[in-house]
Amino acid sequence: MSVIISRALPDVRDGLKPSQRRILVAMRDLNLGPSSSRTKCSKIVGETMGNYHPHGDGAIYPTLVRMAQPWAMREMLINTQGNFGSLAGMPPAAMRYTEARLSQAAGDMLHDLDNDTVDFIASYDQLRVEPVVLPAKFPNLLVNGSNGIAVGMATSIPPHNLGEVCDATVLLIDNPNANLGQILEVMPGPDFPTGGIICGRAGIIQGFATGRSTLTLRARTHFETEKNADVIVITEIPFQDTRDRIRGKLEELVKEERIKGIAKVTDYTDRNDKPWQVQIHIQLKRDADKEVVLNQLFQFSPLQQTVSVILLALVGNRPKVLSVKEMLQEFILHRVDVIRRRTEFLLSEARKRKHTVEGLMIAQIDIDEVIRTIR
Repeated sequence: MSVIISRALPDVRDGLKPSQRRILVAMRDLNLGPSSSRTKCSKIVGETMGNYHPHGDGAIYPTLVRMAQPWAMREMLINTQGNFGSLAGMPPAAMRYTEARLSQAAGDMLHDLDNDTVDFIASYDQLRVEPVVLPAKFPNLLVNGSNGIAVGMATSIPPHNLGEVCDATVLLIDNPNANLGQILEVMPGPDFPTGGIICGRAGIIQGFATGRSTLTLRARTHFETEKNADVIVITEIPFQDTRDRIRGKLEELVKEERIKGIAKVTDYTDRNDKPWQVQIHIQLKRDADKEVVLNQLFQFSPLQQTVSVILLALVGNRPKVLSVKEMLQEFILHRVDVIRRRTEFLLSEARKRKHTVEGLMIAQIDIDEVIRTIR
């Protein structure tokens, strides 16, 4: 149970695992807000490890890196400078070379943390406290998704579009009895950072309704003509795969002649200014049927993959498989609690200041007498 709660599964309220939450809190302690200057990741990792997460930099830095990769996160929580890897599968630079600060989305996750909006517990060394959950102004679990393997269970939550998730949240606030069909109208399905095409609607509907399903995800392709030959151009690849692995598999299929209509495979991705985009050209032989070759590519290469959907998260420190509606309802309940606690805190602070303000008002009425008394 310790592995489930302490490492593997995200909390349904803020969508974060403890390691992710502690990194964000440590960066907040260092005043690395969205408008501040960036600092070395080695300092962030040291702050996190020393104050909140004593599990070694090998567990902390990769987590930080993933929260900064646009091909891994729908809404990045870390704003960076330096080499944080690439969609090609290249590793990030060492933490002493890279710099980071919180993104605006992370700022929204941490907003109102000082206003007694969430519970705190003692850190591992009992010297400070850390939040059990973040206030989270948006449904991060559905927006950025999550993956984790615990003891006897696993979670695989795909990312979704931020605007669509917020629309679905507003829908449930206005109409708590909204059905799955109404939710699907405003949030049609997952939205992967690397793009791709989800084949069919049955898997989406089943996943939204039951919390478990499988999706067939295809790369996005189109046809072009170069030097009187057909070319299949790949512009988006399946989520959590790498460009180099896909290109290597395509070249392997050509070399082994499992697909005979391909003349050569060329990667033009590096010519783009956005490292998470893809531009792979598959030039076909003149006598090849482009539709047949494309179908063979989907059959034999990683251009088509199966994505598992398991909407498993911690609800009250207990793992539970939820529907999308239940996830949104849990987030709404969390925000209601956050706003109530914030209001009570601000009211309490205002009442404490009331006596000071009343004294100042009395002094202002007879300011001359106050000055004489002071003298």
